Amino acid sequence: MNELDIDIAIVGAGPVGLAAALVLERVGYSVALIAPPRRQTDERTSALFGGSIELLKRVGVWGELMPVAAPLRTLRIVDATTRLIRAPEVVFDSREISLDAFGYNIPNAALLMALEAAIGRSHVLRLIASVDDVVPDDKTVRLALSIGGDVIARLAVAADGRGSKTRAAAGISIHQWDYEQAALVVNLRHTLPHRDTSNEFHTASGPFTLVPLTGMRSSLVWVGTGQATDTRAALSNEELASEIEKSSASILGAIEIDGDRQVFPLSGMNASRFAMSRIALVGEAAHVFPPIGAQGLNLGYRDVRELAEILAGPIADPGASDPLAAFDRARRSDVLTRSAAVDALNRTLLTDFLPVQGLRGLGLFLLDRLPPLRRAVMRRGLAAE
Repeated sequence: MNELDIDIAIVGAGPVGLAAALVLERVGYSVALIAPPRRQTDERTSALFGGSIELLKRVGVWGELMPVAAPLRTLRIVDATTRLIRAPEVVFDSREISLDAFGYNIPNAALLMALEAAIGRSHVLRLIASVDDVVPDDKTVRLALSIGGDVIARLAVAADGRGSKTRAAAGISIHQWDYEQAALVVNLRHTLPHRDTSNEFHTASGPFTLVPLTGMRSSLVWVGTGQATDTRAALSNEELASEIEKSSASILGAIEIDGDRQVFPLSGMNASRFAMSRIALVGEAAHVFPPIGAQGLNLGYRDVRELAEILAGPIADPGASDPLAAFDRARRSDVLTRSAAVDALNRTLLTDFLPVQGLRGLGLFLLDRLPPLRRAVMRRGLAAE
């Protein structure tokens, strides 16, 4: 291939890039998806809410994901800090806001497999290559490929992660921060049913969250200090299962480790802009969230839906300044507001400052005692979905 002319080039083939390619091709654009082959299996799961599920339906993969999707009908928050000021237990039930389920927990490996199969059935041109260079100009973006040749696109969509080369080519700066925490992620089997309930234990070093999977299985995200997380990750399967059972007060009965464990240092990042110089940012090229509140992939899919809505038509020049400015405005408030909320929630767990602990406890107390407030918070939590 010497030179390929295309409407839109998607750089990155994670769950956000794959969905972006499928949606934009369906809107009516010629689309190329550029990424090297996937090399490792992702053992994580993603809790996806209503809008994200609608996106999966739109691109034709929800039917094959339904058998492995576990409904999330109840969300339970337990204060396990053992501090002087402790919040009451709060339970959110999807039936309170007339929903069968808040969303579904789906294995990332199954999600990627379904999206990749849909790419194979579509008219998206899949290029197995890395992007060596990205050069935007007034009319196009030129992407030089590792296999030789260039792709010339009117719009490039950066879905190439937090270290995005495509974002850097647009001249978009980022604000990033680290937490002195890490997350241990592992899937479990257990002897008691989860009853479609996600249980989130708030500890002094971060949340310990059990999210339902199909059958007698759950996924665990255990946030703690980096040292404590490394120590847990080094335990034998039997020792780790015992620690999990103890930390969860045996609510799921006897625990058995199901698969490999993974450790992820916690960090956050926001781009200063979400589109510029014929390049639009989606997913972790635009924002990175710690695994708290199930915001990361849901917001990535919100990026995709917003971009597809702005570019619907199709329009003659999808990389023109007006649609990209509209996309930037549309995403800025949503992403920055939710980023601040997730950051504040995490930091209130870590603080030893009694007034902050008291405010957090009061907030959860009011959610527990005031059903209208609880319903409003549930609707707000799902509003971007």
